[in-house]
Amino acid sequence: MAAQRQPEPELDNERAGRGEPAAAGTATPPAPGQATTPATEAPEAPDAAAEVSDAAAGADTIGAAAALADLEDRWRRALADLDNLRKRYARELARERAAERARVAAEWLPVVDGLDRALAHANDDPRAVVEGVRAVREQALAVLARLGYPRHEEVGVPFDPLQHEAVKVVEDPEAAPGTVVQVLRPGYGQGEHWLRPAAVVVATAPVMQG
Repeated sequence: MAAQRQPEPELDNERAGRGEPAAAGTATPPAPGQATTPATEAPEAPDAAAEVSDAAAGADTIGAAAALADLEDRWRRALADLDNLRKRYARELARERAAERARVAAEWLPVVDGLDRALAHANDDPRAVVEGVRAVREQALAVLARLGYPRHEEVGVPFDPLQHEAVKVVEDPEAAPGTVVQVLRPGYGQGEHWLRPAAVVVATAPVMQG
């Protein structure tokens, strides 16, 4: 095998002196007295991903601030609407209460008129005065009934804790135990709405003598 031929340095230097290009694969040595210039590195390109991330973070911050401001504005509007609703409800409730008081008072005006007429005839026949008072009483009971509080003074009915108040218990062989045998004070109301229960005497079973 033939040995590989190495380029002769003298030939390359001679070519360089004549301005001829150096052979392929050989580096051109610097001319005598010429300083070698180090190769400069290319500037690094900016990090595009970091810039995109910073921009996205800034946009998210602005969006979050806008959303927070919108929520705060809605909250304040809701509070204002709730306060206005509360005030309107209070005004309507006051009007309803005033109207109900006026309606109830108007129901009693005929009763007052009847009392005035009875007093106007106080010096007349006492029997006429008594009849007038009875008529006024009937008017008053009718007003209570229209308002939802009829009079109750029934005897012989079972005791009901909703409409009766037992103030006394007696032995009564003719009445069933737990039956109202006497009404001491009438009650006014119905169902679950009562101005007052009736005060009653309730029968109990006789005690057997041993």
